[in-house]
Amino acid sequence: MPVTPISPIRLSMWSGPRNISTALMRSFGNRNDCQAIDEPFYAYYLNETGLAHPMREEVIQSQPNDWETVAEALNGPVEGNKSLLYIKHMAQHMLPPINKDCFLEHVNCFLIRDPRLVIASFAQKWDQIEASTTGFPQQMELFEYFSEHGKYSPVVIEGEDILKAPETMLSHLCTTIGIDFDPSMLAWEKGPRKEDGVWGSHWYSAVENSTGFQTYEKKSVILTREQEQLAGELQPIYELLRKKKLVPSST
Repeated sequence: MPVTPISPIRLSMWSGPRNISTALMRSFGNRNDCQAIDEPFYAYYLNETGLAHPMREEVIQSQPNDWETVAEALNGPVEGNKSLLYIKHMAQHMLPPINKDCFLEHVNCFLIRDPRLVIASFAQKWDQIEASTTGFPQQMELFEYFSEHGKYSPVVIEGEDILKAPETMLSHLCTTIGIDFDPSMLAWEKGPRKEDGVWGSHWYSAVENSTGFQTYEKKSVILTREQEQLAGELQPIYELLRKKKLVPSST
């Protein structure tokens, strides 16, 4: 059932790494009625974990380092009094101290991808992959929490489905979350955007060279033994969320 959120709508899109999360942020950010925000808890996450991510110091200096300040801003005024706030989250950034109740009145959506594909892609950019850095366990925890306590039922969408049929799936998503579909979501200009985090120069090269969602191509990947083991651990979470996802046939 579509939700009927009160304006401004705060759409929290929870993803893990190496999905189409940045392209989806481009899509929503291209709407005139939308302010997009990129991974607002990243600096907090790096500061707390000590992880040596690329551009670590630049990231930490670019954002507030305490989660309370971030959460307050996400629930504060929306730029230009726009009616839609789109927040691209990395689920793994949600460390235990963060109060999930800050997002109970958000429309919480979950962007999922096959864990084997996530791991294969992530391994090309980062060599310290474990369950907690993929975002899958956090996505499951958040989904269960918002299912029980959230104002709106959480929504699940798979990146692969969007790539196969962008207009169909984005229209379906918009209807489900209670907004009108805007054709401007299907194409954008090349280059960086003002909402991009400073880390975009390292991670966003493909999206910066894009003008829309890439054409879907079925991928075959080869993983190491350790990576296959990790994918096997994450598969049950993926399957549980996948059973809840929006599908074209329900439009």
